[in-house]
Amino acid sequence: MLPVALRRLRGSPWLEVVGGAGLAAKGISFALVGVLAILVAVERGGETTDRQGALRAIADQPFGEVVLALLAAGFAGYAMWRLADAILDLRDEGDDAKGLAKRGASVAKAAVYVALLWTAISILAGGGRGGEKRKTGGVLGWPAGRELVFAVALAVAAASAFNVYRGVTRKFEDKLSGMGDIAERAAVSLGVAGHVARGVVFAIVAWFVAKAAVEYDRQDAVGLDGALARLAHESYGKVLLGITAAGLLAYGLYCLFEARYRDLEA
Repeated sequence: MLPVALRRLRGSPWLEVVGGAGLAAKGISFALVGVLAILVAVERGGETTDRQGALRAIADQPFGEVVLALLAAGFAGYAMWRLADAILDLRDEGDDAKGLAKRGASVAKAAVYVALLWTAISILAGGGRGGEKRKTGGVLGWPAGRELVFAVALAVAAASAFNVYRGVTRKFEDKLSGMGDIAERAAVSLGVAGHVARGVVFAIVAWFVAKAAVEYDRQDAVGLDGALARLAHESYGKVLLGITAAGLLAYGLYCLFEARYRDLEA
């Protein structure tokens, strides 16, 4: 049982504020990755990047540091909301194995956004531009590194399948409420395209990470940016990149609908 003080936090207005801000920041960061990849696909310059790279790109724009500071606040809010979900069991998952696994997933998601928060803070402090990017491939040199990298590949593959499943079945609709007809149609269309595109990118990442583990070649381990870059070099790559990038942009826009209409305790 949770202490009374913690139980009172459930349903608190602060959860709506930090969760909504976090989902908005998540959406903007994914939308930026999509836009930057679209520019590559239409040969307007730039390069494919991940969300850390997108944050660095923002910092170089007029008023970029202000935008980056707002995104940092959003990332902090997202991490707080996910931690609250894990600790307070906002979705009533319970304490059995399945419930603890879902609550543990919330902790993992919080960790991702703490890392994004740290990147944003580092850039604002002047230490994040042009820094060396850590790659999953570096883990290959650890004891049992190959097994760990292959486990990461399996986890990313599972995330890929889950995103495609959510997109195709429209399960994400269950968490949205209070929308009018036009908003609902827009959110559903963006959600389907966005989840499927996210699943495709995760599948590419999983393939190359697994390939790195099997062949013991750290150069094959890629992240989001690497997956988009590999896609661009395939047959009809610019077309495929453009379609996938548009899907990531759609996912980012869908997250903005989530920020407004999602039930944060569902």
